[in-house]
Amino acid sequence: MKLHDLRPNVGATKKRKRVGRGIAAGQGKTAGRGTKGQKARSGGGKGVYFEGGQLPLARRLPYKRGFTNIRKITYKPVNLKHLEEFDFDGADITPEIMAMVGLIKKPTDPVVVLGDGDLSVALTVKAHRFSKTAKAKIEAAGGTAEVLALE
Repeated sequence: MKLHDLRPNVGATKKRKRVGRGIAAGQGKTAGRGTKGQKARSGGGKGVYFEGGQLPLARRLPYKRGFTNIRKITYKPVNLKHLEEFDFDGADITPEIMAMVGLIKKPTDPVVVLGDGDLSVALTVKAHRFSKTAKAKIEAAGGTAEVLALE
């Protein structure tokens, strides 16, 4: 098979209608546009914006205000009451372990540890951010709060 052998499937293409080519062609004289009026003229017809005098949709909707910050970092929150479940002293709590346990979905997500709840075991918590109360409660329990760098 060569390029010149290629043909579209039978019935896949139609001949275009050549309008305004005489009465015998079936679409002569007015060429399917009817008689007179705005739509019969070249360039006739109203624009897409026009809605018959009704206030157009583009003007009925409020303007979109502000902007979306594409560099925004969305932290996944983890509260201290959930870290209390790690009941052995000196445990290393990383985002990978949090994801394994189900506290966060993905280990690559940035994590913030929040201070809701109490902590009674000394844990080494590694996260991307800590609230002041969370850091104070972790250190009060004898643990350490290590801040991880964002990728």
